[in-house]
Amino acid sequence: MRDHKYELLIVCIASPLLVGVYKDGVLIETISNQKQTSQVLLPIVNRCMQTYNISHIIYTRGPGSYMAIKLTYIMLKTIEISKGVKCSGCSGFELNQREPIKAVGNLYFIKEKETIITKKIEQPILSQFVLPQYIQDIVLDKESVPEYVLPAV
Repeated sequence: MRDHKYELLIVCIASPLLVGVYKDGVLIETISNQKQTSQVLLPIVNRCMQTYNISHIIYTRGPGSYMAIKLTYIMLKTIEISKGVKCSGCSGFELNQREPIKAVGNLYFIKEKETIITKKIEQPILSQFVLPQYIQDIVLDKESVPEYVLPAV
């Protein structure tokens, strides 16, 4: 297992938490958990790092649950500094077919061209996040820091 390139993809912005393990760019394991990110992400990442030689971790840096994004970023930045594992970010819209992402109440994040706005939608939308079969299909952001898009009050 140590001769291959392994990467993680973490979708932390909605429930369930999704973690994909990629071997040489191909999805080989999917981990899904309904519990809060603060309860399960660290044990999941620790297990993956003990099982696989992880060289790169990508996470959804927004928009979505601010607490989960902050927690994930701090944890991954610590791993990057202490273990030398590269950390990158991507937009949540990369993994849900660009559907609206739940913000708060009946507000949803919508991507219009390159701008993310919030829009009131009365009929609830269940946005499904999907781990792609190939990690190279994901467009990485130039930034890895969280992308906070605060809805208008």
